[in-house]
Amino acid sequence: MTPSKFEYAIKHTQVLYTPYRRIESFGETRFDFLLVSESMDAVGECRIRSGWVEAGRPQILKPMHMREIETEGFSAEAARLFDWMREQGISLNALIRYGFQFSRSEVHEEYLHEDIREVTERLVQEAQRSGDAMKAVIEGVDDAWEVSLLFFMLEMIQKSHEINIFDFKRRGLL
Repeated sequence: MTPSKFEYAIKHTQVLYTPYRRIESFGETRFDFLLVSESMDAVGECRIRSGWVEAGRPQILKPMHMREIETEGFSAEAARLFDWMREQGISLNALIRYGFQFSRSEVHEEYLHEDIREVTERLVQEAQRSGDAMKAVIEGVDDAWEVSLLFFMLEMIQKSHEINIFDFKRRGLL
């Protein structure tokens, strides 16, 4: 995957429905996702990918050589997103300091011959009605959908960071 594809995928990924819950400070966190993208192969077709993605328990004490980001179940091409981010000067300090491990389930795909706007609106409404605190609806890029999914996880880390720091301090770990 070229640097321009990473940049394109990041710029065109939107989290349309964010889970209420955040990444747990002392346990694993699993989010269910629906990732919608316009099909690259057909006009007026979109693809819905569904599954779960998990952030492993944050670990604050790791030797320097162990502070890598693990991506289980993701392609090596998608996992290079983090190398690209480092090359762009994007700080991964919080990620590396906590040693997050990402994993994902098998992904189910469904093709719909509908406008992507109608599909995303319907999925967001269904997620709101469900009240599922761990549900996410993401609009991403079809040929870089795993990058879109990892981008969602990075966004959840940013939203969880202050809560995690507070929890670690409260327990005397920082």
